[in-house]
This record gives sequence, structure tokens and C-alpha cells, in this order.
Amino acid sequence: MEARNRKIEDWYGKIQRGEIKLPRFQRYEAWDWKRISSLFNTITQNLPLGITLVLEVGEKEQFISRYLVSAPTANSRVLEQLLDGQQRLTALWRVLHNNYEFETFYVYIPELDTYGEKESDEQFIFCRGRYYHKNGQRYPLWCDNPEDCLKRGMIPTEMLRPEDIQPDIDTWITKATNYRKPANPEELEAFFNWKKSVSDKINELRSIIKNYNLPYLSLPTSTAKDVALEVFINMNTNSKPLSTYDIIVAEIESIKGKSLHDLQDELDSKFPDIKCYFNLSYLILNTSALLQEKLPNQKGLWDMDKSVMVDNWELMEKGLNDMAIFLRNEGIIDHDRLPTNAVLAVIAALYPFIPDKGDKRGLYEVLLKKYLWSAFFTDRYENSAATHAYYDYIALKRVITEVKKESGLAYTDGDVPIFNRNSHPIATADELILAGWPKRDTIRGKAILVVACRLGSFDFATGQRVDRTNISQRHYHHIFPDALLKEAEIDSFLALNCALITDDTNLNIGRKDPLKYLKDRYQWVSEEIVNERLNSHLIPVTELANGGYENGMGEIERKEKIKTDFGEFVNKRASFFAYAAEQLTEGKNISSSVIINAINGKTNGT
Repeated sequence: MEARNRKIEDWYGKIQRGEIKLPRFQRYEAWDWKRISSLFNTITQNLPLGITLVLEVGEKEQFISRYLVSAPTANSRVLEQLLDGQQRLTALWRVLHNNYEFETFYVYIPELDTYGEKESDEQFIFCRGRYYHKNGQRYPLWCDNPEDCLKRGMIPTEMLRPEDIQPDIDTWITKATNYRKPANPEELEAFFNWKKSVSDKINELRSIIKNYNLPYLSLPTSTAKDVALEVFINMNTNSKPLSTYDIIVAEIESIKGKSLHDLQDELDSKFPDIKCYFNLSYLILNTSALLQEKLPNQKGLWDMDKSVMVDNWELMEKGLNDMAIFLRNEGIIDHDRLPTNAVLAVIAALYPFIPDKGDKRGLYEVLLKKYLWSAFFTDRYENSAATHAYYDYIALKRVITEVKKESGLAYTDGDVPIFNRNSHPIATADELILAGWPKRDTIRGKAILVVACRLGSFDFATGQRVDRTNISQRHYHHIFPDALLKEAEIDSFLALNCALITDDTNLNIGRKDPLKYLKDRYQWVSEEIVNERLNSHLIPVTELANGGYENGMGEIERKEKIKTDFGEFVNKRASFFAYAAEQLTEGKNISSSVIINAINGKTNGT
């Protein structure tokens, strides 16, 4: 086995020519947008990556192989099989072509951002989620408009491919800069200098990517198949590195002579509910950083004063306990049902500045509600979550502590970035339809589930309300059965097709037609009671009860009816949750009956 260096330009060329393939036994693409973004941040910052493993191919490939996802199926002779590194190279190839259906990637350049509030003060890889409107267009529309991208400081990553694409770059820059083209000759020089700075930045990034070294280990063609497999398995076994928390433990021991482990154990003993929402070490460090007005990320954790961190301990632990109580009251049961971790430290670090009782407490807890649900139903924390959390915290703290501006005016909700609906609009019904299965790591999908939990999520059969004591008995149930939707070639793993019900109820329903399992329920209790339980999940009963797929229909007719019924169901349910999101992000309380009546009233024209 031999260690070698190889530039991304060369990796890219080999993939393009079909000289590298994957053994078929490897799993398919598995990285989410967060890991993909992290990879590209590492590359553009010219930081090292882990080593890759290839098996050299002689006259015949050792393993049955396949091409990387979206790579061309070229006719070139395969020279290498990629044993380790497929996720990195697949992400690399796909981001450099920006061919993900539901994500578009950019490099964010702060000095080019003229749109409004900057995403960050530092360059980073930005990912924007995409969705399809009913008209068939992919939204947001600005993502495909060079002018709108540049105004936001966004360079699409396909402009950074390490091949001869200068004509494509020139065309994009011309379209992107056209809005600033001067009306008089005196401004031409400044315009061309600015246009050149955009071009220079793109070429600078291209050079970094092109010349980035991605080292690899090469197994010779003589390597036996079983040996190659053993090396592959060994290289996919990870070791645990020393964490930031471990280092800070040592610092505090040195500075204050106190054990952070002991302090954490005492905190856990006093307030055991806190750890329901995330691990205590994360919460302690990030809340402590915000209390010192430091970023809740690794840099902020390094920068904060460890002595002050210990001195602030009682404030921090009170804030964490108040945060846990607040989340429970908002229907958030635990971490598995939490749409984003970014809100935790912000809320915990704000509570020390909120009075313990009185009108002011009520007023500022409404502000926290608006913040919480805005975090769940906007795109604010889909990128640069730590940076955005920091700026939201600073702005919210100014409102709560009643700090005055230089003008003498008070800070208001309008000064809090997350409440800017031009930059961060509330998710529409169309967007909610695309939200993924809430058991997965998806903000919007979990947000939908949390709303249902807030409304009770009563079990269909028992009528039991969901809470922390029974959540372990709840199952992520497909309202329209998975098997039924598969017949019609429909993705069943959507948040709007999910309800939390007990395992026993789920097993009794199985793959039944929704109409049939509703009728089964009605035999045990009244239709009114069952419908009330369904309403607590914001399930549209009329649209659910269409059914009748077991009545001797032909295959084509059956498929079309399933598609039509399911489409009507998710559209109606999406409108329920979109309305709920509007109310919650304004700090209002909600009930299932008010939501359903409001939407049904609109539908009926009343």
C-alpha cells in the first residue's frame, strides 16, 4: 500500500472520464446538506481532509462496480475502484455541478453582499433548500437568477468547476452585474473594477479547489479481494478524538480549581429535565458563551472567559431550567422532537434577564414564543445557525433589557433579524408539503410534528394525550399506509403523512385503507370522538375518509384515485399547518378547532 497526493482537479478529471468507479457493495450516497457544506468549507478554507482509499484495477475489476451518482457513464477503461471516500467524492462532484434537486449550494462572500443583513462576517458554503410550486417552477426563484444571487453575496458552486468553463463564468458575471451597469461614462471605471473583483474572487476560489490536495492510499492490482475488503472495513472504523468540552474541563480545573464534571452532575441532579432537550455539556458551553456575548460555536467557546463562565454558573443553570419549562409548555417533549438545537442556548441565555413574575415576564415570554416558532418555520437556522443565533440573541437581549438606541428610541421586535419577514418568510403550504419524515433530521418536518404535539396528538384508539411519560410508546405512523402509496408510486415519508400514535394502534391499522380503519374506530367509540382525536393531529377527516380502494377497482383507476385523494389530503393538511405557523410565529395560542374552522371557512367562502 502506498500513500500518494492528488489534486481535486485530477480527481475530477478521472470521475469525468469514467476512470474511477465504486464497488457495488458500498452503500449509496448518504450525506445530508450539513455534511456536504462542511466538506466544502474545509476545502475552500484549505484545511486538511481525511485520506481516501483506492484499489488499482488491472486487466479485470476485482468487484462489480458502478459509477458515482450523477457522474457520466463514460467508455474509458476503469483504472481505480474507490474503496473509501465515496461520500466525499460524490458530494464534491455533485456540488460542483449543483445537481441536487432540493438543495442549491453557493459560496457566500460577505464583501459582495448588498442585500441587507449579512449572513455572516466570514465566507462559508451556503445551502438553500428548494421546493416545487404548483406551477411546476422550482422555488425560491432568486436561486436561479445571477443578479439576485450576487446581491446576496452568493456565488453558485457550479461556477467553481476545475475545468475550462470561462465562457460560462463570463456569461454569469455579465448577467449578475448588469443591474449596476452605470448610466454615464464617469462611473464605468468603478463598475469594471467591481466586476473584475467578482471575477477575481471566482477565480481565486477555483484555484483553491483545483489545487486542493486530497491524499489517498493506493492498493496495488495484486491485492487479493479479501485483503482489500479487510482494509476497507478497518478504514471505516472511527476513533474518538479529544473534545472541546474535555479541553475546557482542564482549563477550568487549572483556573478555578473546580471540576466542571462535578458542577454538571450537580446541575443534572437539581434539574433533570434539562438533558431531555440535548446533552448537558453542549447546553452548558453554548449558554455560557452567549451570556458573555460570544458566538455559540467552537471559536466562541475558545474565546469566552472560563473564570467568568464559572462565576455565571447560577445564572446559566437558572436559564437552562427556565428554558426546559418553557419548551415543555410549548409542546416540545424532548430532543427527538426538537426541530433545531440552535434555539436552546438563546432561550436559556435570555431567561436570566426576564423578571420572575408579573406583566413583563408574560410580555417577554410571548417574545420568546415568536422567536421559537420563527426558528422552526423559517429558513433562519438552515445555514450558519451559530452566527444567526448569536445575532438574534443580541437583538432579543436589547429588547428585553430595554436598551436604548443612539437615537434614544427603544429596540423592538423589528430589530430582531429572525422577525424580518422579507429575509425570513414563514414557510408556505407548498413548502410544508415537501417537508421530510419527522423522525429524520429535518427542521420543517419536526416543526409540523411539534405543532401536533402542542395540540395534544391524541391516540386514535385510546384518546391518550402525548407527553413525556408515554412518548416511548408512540410510533411514527403513516396516515396513508406506505404500502398503499407505493402502489401509486408516491413517497409516503412526508411529515404531512405522519402522526404519533401508540404501537398497538399502529399495528391494528397496518396497511388498511384509511376509510376502513376509520370505520373500525367508529365501531368502538362515536364518530365525533374519533374525529376530535384526528383533529388534534390537524388531520383533515373529510379528505382522509375518501378511501374505498378495496372495492374492485382496476389497477389504473385505483392508482389515480389514490393519487387524487392523497393530493387533496396533503394540500388541506398543509394549509392547516401553514395557518398554525402564522399564528404561532406571532406569539398567539392555537387550538385545533380554531385552525380547522378558519381554513375550512376560507375554503367554503365564509
